Amino acid sequence: MALDIFNRYVVGWMLALREASYLAKRLFAETCAKQEVLPGQLTIHADRGSSMRSHGVALLLGSLGITKTHSRPYVSNDNPYSEAHFKTLKYCPEFPDRFGSYEDARGFCRRFFGYYNREHRHSGIGLMTPAIVHHGRAPQVVAARHDTLLAAYARHPERFVHHAPQPPRLPTAAWINPPVEKTTRLEASGSTISTAVDVWIPPDLALTTPAATILNHVETAY
Repeated sequence: MALDIFNRYVVGWMLALREASYLAKRLFAETCAKQEVLPGQLTIHADRGSSMRSHGVALLLGSLGITKTHSRPYVSNDNPYSEAHFKTLKYCPEFPDRFGSYEDARGFCRRFFGYYNREHRHSGIGLMTPAIVHHGRAPQVVAARHDTLLAAYARHPERFVHHAPQPPRLPTAAWINPPVEKTTRLEASGSTISTAVDVWIPPDLALTTPAATILNHVETAY
């Protein structure tokens, strides 16, 4: 299964009786062709399974201009989006204890992925369906929701305590491992305490004052 982590759209999937590198190559080749991926446009992040680390898959992705990254060894949360997706799959009410056959499992996956892409409302993308965001229709849907909520507010403002309701916001970025911020802790009030390396120190003070005094200056100034 190949998942667009920004819009949660399943761009490609395959059900096989066993894992093999040639099947992984086929999945990515067909998916990139279907999605019209341009060279240098895509980064694929995958687990460290033998198929994904195979030489054949690496050559294919290199020929397509696709950058490849892998989860860190023994780090269970380096694929949070795919793990969350598999949980949604396994917790589906129709997911059986056992499949009767390969064809039975393929039929279930075809129905599930169609539902997930076109009908499932995802909280991580403003309660849109993955297909709406993937195909660029989200701005129109947000505008229609905004008009609907304003009309409801105009009819019954007493139902809304503070202000007119707003539609859920769409995300602006998606990260697997967000950049580390240069902060150490938050006080109870919510103000950020910076580390000493983040604080600007006047040049004269830095050149003529012992380090202990500089650190004392930083602590008292902030």
